[in-house]
Amino acid sequence: MVLAAVDHGAPLSFDSPFISLTVLLLVVLVLPPLFERLKLPGLVGLLFAGIILGKSGLAILDPETETMALLAEIGKIYLMFVIALEIDLARFHKTRNRSLGFGLFIFVSSLAAGLLVGRLLGFDWNTALLMGAIFAPHTLLGYPIVNRLGVMGNEAITVTIGATIFTDILGLLLLAISVSIHAGEFSVFSLVAQVLALAIYAATVLFGLDWAGKFYFRRTGDEQGNQFVFVLLAVFLAAAGAQLVNVERIVGAFLAGLAVNDVLGEGPVKEKVEFVGSVLFIPFFFVHVGLLVDLPVFVSSLTTSLGITLAILGGVVISKFLGTYLAKWLYRYSWNEALTMWSLCLPHVAAPLAAAIVAREVGLINEAIFNAVIVLMLVTAIAGPIATRAFGSQLAVSASANTLNDTDLLHPESWGYQNDEPQLCHLPRSFTIVVPIFNPRADQHLIETAVLLAHHEAGQVVPLAISRSYAHMDDPILVDDLQKRQLMVQEASDISQTLSVRATPIVRIADDEATGISHTAREQNANQVVMGWNEDNTGVRARLFGTTLESVFWSSHCPVAVMRLQTEPTDIHRILVPVRDLMPKTIHTVRFAQLFADAHHASVTLVHVCDRRTPKSRMDAFKQDLEAIVAHDKLQTVDRIKTIAHDSVAQTLLRLGENFDLVILRSMRRRTAGGLMVSDVTTKLIRELACSIVLFGEPHM
Repeated sequence: MVLAAVDHGAPLSFDSPFISLTVLLLVVLVLPPLFERLKLPGLVGLLFAGIILGKSGLAILDPETETMALLAEIGKIYLMFVIALEIDLARFHKTRNRSLGFGLFIFVSSLAAGLLVGRLLGFDWNTALLMGAIFAPHTLLGYPIVNRLGVMGNEAITVTIGATIFTDILGLLLLAISVSIHAGEFSVFSLVAQVLALAIYAATVLFGLDWAGKFYFRRTGDEQGNQFVFVLLAVFLAAAGAQLVNVERIVGAFLAGLAVNDVLGEGPVKEKVEFVGSVLFIPFFFVHVGLLVDLPVFVSSLTTSLGITLAILGGVVISKFLGTYLAKWLYRYSWNEALTMWSLCLPHVAAPLAAAIVAREVGLINEAIFNAVIVLMLVTAIAGPIATRAFGSQLAVSASANTLNDTDLLHPESWGYQNDEPQLCHLPRSFTIVVPIFNPRADQHLIETAVLLAHHEAGQVVPLAISRSYAHMDDPILVDDLQKRQLMVQEASDISQTLSVRATPIVRIADDEATGISHTAREQNANQVVMGWNEDNTGVRARLFGTTLESVFWSSHCPVAVMRLQTEPTDIHRILVPVRDLMPKTIHTVRFAQLFADAHHASVTLVHVCDRRTPKSRMDAFKQDLEAIVAHDKLQTVDRIKTIAHDSVAQTLLRLGENFDLVILRSMRRRTAGGLMVSDVTTKLIRELACSIVLFGEPHM
């Protein structure tokens, strides 16, 4: 018997798309965390990896291959799409005039700088006009940084994002005019036709995709897979359509993001769309930017063409600063806001590089100018994100009138977070706490704490036990389990009687515990869900399928407090609350600490840990703002506010936690494939703190 030879394919090489993708995944996994440890933005690590792995380094990845070009193009489109998805449309509409104004400031200052630099370098007026087309547009490389810093709600950030689309469109129109003049094909009619085509295209995308998305989502209900595919199709259709009107695909992606923003809301489909982009395609784009850097050309530009390079680099930096300063002066922004806006406008990667490539192909610029643009791309792509992190980290919302007005939301009666939806009950209702019970003896401290909180607010508790559903409701196992659950909630009700707190015990049949908890909380119009800590949150099953806690955090309509209590509730006297910023949701956590301390006759210490390099004046200003909020909301249990400068936030809080009975931490309400997204600091504290812990999370507003 002769075995036929089996062809296993060509031998692997670095030119193989499979190897390229494997290397990219390894880079995305390893480099960003490593650079974060070095106090540098993770994006810089991706750019650095591109330089090392490109033709100037190890030559493992080639930016010219179809695989790399495709992945980079998808990443660039995805970046602009996700940016539009993250925009608060209500805030964006309020600031659209300022976005347009800031975009015009940046465009005019960049155009003027381009004309000046071009003429000083001896070029004709058309080439100088093209320099303005290179100077004006920018790439929001710093977007992931401001998003991670939690300052996306700042008006200055929203204005900058909105201005980006205006500068990119105007810059690309300027490029089209310059190329047409060079080819002898420019006319006023062609310009008007281009603008008219762009206006029709934008209206079609914004209104057409919005209508189609709402129609499709209504028809498909909970079919998240199909909805995910619809969103991707919308993005690529809009990007392809942009080419039909001679506009960069990133413009179409941004408009598509705005169109489906309202359709997606804050649901699971949006989560999946953003997740795919943030962990795959967008990092691939940043690596590709690094691959485009030719180090010998870079060195040559700094030696033989140093004057040209410095003129172009200086022109961009100064023109962006002048445009930003005008916005600061006109719109009354702070220096930190203005400098963050400036840093976001610095990176010149996508549209500027595309403009330079087109200009070189038609003969509008020479190799010296093109190489200077490559240097500009490299310098601004690295310096921009670093500056964004430095200035953006200072953008904590101060205790201004807007922030203080948000304290109206901090009182327990507002914790239902009622939006525009019909209310379940129009009559005055008591403060309601839902307490899921899994083991009455193990959860006794939890029940006692919930009862104390309800007693303090003259409210009620809803002891809840979930029984897993079966195909047949008369299944003997289900009947037996329902009897056990009934006894469990009754024991919890008996505990509530000790403080004369009304209890409404509920036994619910549900497919899974998280759904039963969140649905009951909504049906009872609860103000709070109080849950016990599940120690199995780090196992293999939890990593693959998530946990009940994560699902409840994600789906609940009201705040969720997950408690790991190491002692009797009556023995909790000293509470520590880390305060990272003065965002309203952070103050919600402080308000919960006030309620908890009032109910337990305890005191609260607020602590803010900042970077060691933070000026003392800034630390004092933060403390004064926090004191103003405490005084305004009459948080009597807060007896101490501390600000500490230290390089390690986690180590500082671990050391302080040794002197407290309870630490209350804020949880962010966004999930990734690895589960509930909390910071590295929070993860370390949960793992190593020996005292009791409360992880407090609130719903999206």
